[in-house]
Amino acid sequence: MSAAAALQKAIVAALKANAPLQALIGAPARVFDDVPHAPVFPFVAIGEAQERDQSGDAAPLSEHRLLVACWSRAGGRREVKTMLGLVRACLDDAALALEGHTLIALAFQSAETQRQSDGETYQGIARFRAVTAPAP
Repeated sequence: MSAAAALQKAIVAALKANAPLQALIGAPARVFDDVPHAPVFPFVAIGEAQERDQSGDAAPLSEHRLLVACWSRAGGRREVKTMLGLVRACLDDAALALEGHTLIALAFQSAETQRQSDGETYQGIARFRAVTAPAP
């Protein structure tokens, strides 16, 4: 499994297992690989991701930049901001186990919220940076 796939799998598992997030978005937690067709709100979807080689003389490393999107129709930004806070608390500096790889760091970078063009849906985006290495 690639480092990017292993990282995404671990992130999805961590978010789905997070009790405070489940209390807000439902159990089983509505955490998806993509925005579903006709979704039930609120939910979380894994967004865009980038992977770059950061290898040095000492070891092969990969840098990952990824998005986690939170979606709400609760009216206003409160729910989506609460979701962003829960996602950040769950993932920032998390010690996730990756299949075939080692997670060296996972850090929150930034967040933003925006109202969508339909006027009733709000999206929050949390940006994270991770560094992985092949498992020894």
